Formats: sequence, structure tokens, C-alpha cells
Amino acid sequence: MIPILFQSPHFIVLNKPAGLAVHPGPSGGPSVEDSFPALSRRKDGPWLVHRLDADTAGCLVVALRKQALLAAQAAFLAGSVRKTYWAIVRGVPAAATGEIVNHLQKHNVRTGWRMEPDAAGLKARTTWRLMGQAGGIAWLELQPWTGRTHQIRVHCAGLGHPILGDPIYGRDDGKCNDRPMQLLSRAITLPLEPPVAAFAPPPPHMRDALLACGWPGEV
Repeated sequence: MIPILFQSPHFIVLNKPAGLAVHPGPSGGPSVEDSFPALSRRKDGPWLVHRLDADTAGCLVVALRKQALLAAQAAFLAGSVRKTYWAIVRGVPAAATGEIVNHLQKHNVRTGWRMEPDAAGLKARTTWRLMGQAGGIAWLELQPWTGRTHQIRVHCAGLGHPILGDPIYGRDDGKCNDRPMQLLSRAITLPLEPPVAAFAPPPPHMRDALLACGWPGEV
């Protein structure tokens, strides 16, 4: 069973592990949706409110009622949902804080597809701050103000500091990093009545790097 970070009659926030898809892909395999029968016995639902990449760990919101789903979707559409991510990246940014604003579009490449900066795409905005550093890596806290596919991954790579373990945007000299992707959906808040709010502890594969970068080890 996937750990639960927040629960109410209308919503559950799951602590999704890295490597687990949110819904079954074309080739099948386990997914978050496999756990839905254990979350609710209602015939209508549950539903995923949003998505996380399979390689991303942390907060994932699930609606238990159709009305709750519609309210959450409206909050996302209005841009009022607040999301915080933690990432371990290669190298250390020169500034303590920053903002990335561009347009992203899906492009087909030889190995499949990837999101790339493209004026014809949708606007993407992320703010970030440097939380700590050690041994050529850095701990960043990021807030995406838009919800584009792979947004944080592309923006970190665009800074020149790709996320460690990112199999698409974090390649180093043509070789993939040999560890799980170091990206955590740390916290999420939906300004509903009552509000939905949760934060996720760092997964085991990120703890050593976070501790080295100055994380005090508190949940």
C-alpha cells in the first residue's frame, strides 16, 4: 500500500515512490491506480487530480468524490495550487535564487520524445532557490507556477544543472546517471474548503545527498 500523507472524506494525498507510474502504460506494469480499490469502495472514483512522472517521488493528490475532483481541477486551472519540489542537481548555480520563464513544446526524437524550449509551445515558469551544496552537487527548492510536462526537469537542465539520475535531461557525456532521479514533490496545497495540504519526507535515495548539502534530517 502506498503511504498516505493526508486524508479527508474528499481527498487523499499519497506519498508516491519513485519508479511507480501513476497509471498503466501501453506495456502494462504496476501503477498508482492499482491501489484505488483500497482507497474507496465507491463506484465513481477515485480519480487522479494531477500527475507525477514515474521517476518523481512525493505528493500526489487523489480525489474520492467527483465534486472534489472538479473543484481541484478548477484550482489547478486558476493557478492557485502551490507546489514545492526538492531536487539534487549536478553543479552549483552561481546565484542564490532565480526564475526561469520560457515556452515548452513536445518534440519527437530518435529515442522517443522530450520537452524542449520552443516559442510555439506553452508558457512555463519556475522559481528556485539554492538550499545547500556539497562536492559538486546542489540542493534546490523549486516552485513551478505552471504545470507543463517535465517542466522542472527541463528548467534545471536549462540552467546548466540537470537533476541527478534524470534519464532524459540529465545525461553526462552521453551516459545516463546510475541512480534514481533525485526529484521530490515535497509539498502541495490546494486552497479549497477545507484546504488540502501535505508534505512528503525525502525518499531513501535522496537522503544522503540532502544531508551532505545541509539538510538537518528532519521530516
